[in-house]
Amino acid sequence: VQLVESGGGLVQPGGSLRLSCAASGSGISINVMGWYRQAPGEKREGVACIGGSDDDTYYKQSVKGRFTISRDKAKNTVYLQMDSLKTWETADYYCATDSKGEWSRVLAATRLYPGYLDVWGPGTPVTVSS
Repeated sequence: VQLVESGGGLVQPGGSLRLSCAASGSGISINVMGWYRQAPGEKREGVACIGGSDDDTYYKQSVKGRFTISRDKAKNTVYLQMDSLKTWETADYYCATDSKGEWSRVLAATRLYPGYLDVWGPGTPVTVSS
């Protein structure tokens, strides 16, 4: 069971990046998945998540209208398109899920406490700077 993020890097303020989260191994479905970030010296926080239906999405208020979560089931990959990036969004970005595939747990983790989830990728760094 493995999640691997990619797509991070250096971008100027106002720029865009698309992060990918590839899932591999048995028992892990991308039916429910979330994106999280942790800035230096800060707690990890939820950014966005997606449930069984493509309409089942949740976004942190500050990223609404700028970030879009999506997935390609054939590739077992979830994406996070990030537009109009701000300097304070510099952080390590992680994808994560619940090993039992419970949407309620992923949603709660994104809204309240990422620690509810038990399957994590190693993260990919995003630096927003001029």
